[in-house]
Amino acid sequence: MITVISLGGSIVAPDTVDEPFLKDLLSLIKMLLDEESQRRFIFVVGGGGPARIWQHAYQTLAGTAVSPEQADWIGIMATRLNAELIRGILGPLCTQAVVTDPTQAVFEGRVLVAAGWKPGFSSDYDAVLLAERFKADKVINLSNIEQVYTDDPRTNAKAQPIDTMSWAEFRVLVGDEWAPGKHVPFDPIASRHAAQIKLPVICAAGRNLENVQKILHGESFIGTTIGPL
Repeated sequence: MITVISLGGSIVAPDTVDEPFLKDLLSLIKMLLDEESQRRFIFVVGGGGPARIWQHAYQTLAGTAVSPEQADWIGIMATRLNAELIRGILGPLCTQAVVTDPTQAVFEGRVLVAAGWKPGFSSDYDAVLLAERFKADKVINLSNIEQVYTDDPRTNAKAQPIDTMSWAEFRVLVGDEWAPGKHVPFDPIASRHAAQIKLPVICAAGRNLENVQKILHGESFIGTTIGPL
């Protein structure tokens, strides 16, 4: 059984590396691997604070010469930095190099770590491609957002959390276009492809590891399920 997790950079390195969270996450992964000998994980890691800070510096300093493609490349390099960290702390559980092209990935061990690929989308899209390639039944998207809401709860007090929704409903919320650093629960480009291949995605808060464990055990959880299960 392969579990694909899109691990948001916002929880790996919101500003600096969240070492206590990563320590607890590693303990959970080791426990789950010990529980089930057939379980395997693919982690696709986002850019988080390093991406945001370096992209902002680029956009400020480049002025009118800003290139969305270059901004994306800066974000991609941040995902690779974070992915190398995750791979390193996994030690012997992850024996392969960080995957940077999901269309060419091979998976030989218990845990595989991937990062951003190329401009035009976020690492969420890489997670969808890897789930498709290795026939995972869903993607678990862990970020600093507990659920998808009807609107931005930071600006609309009447926004309501959503437990389940179709891809058509979700894509109305996030649109169809990608821009470097875009803040959405799941990348629009990844959403379009997941809808096409009928791949469910679960969005949940990554730091609530008790809830993450419930998701991985198939129990009731707090989050939003997009698409059919």
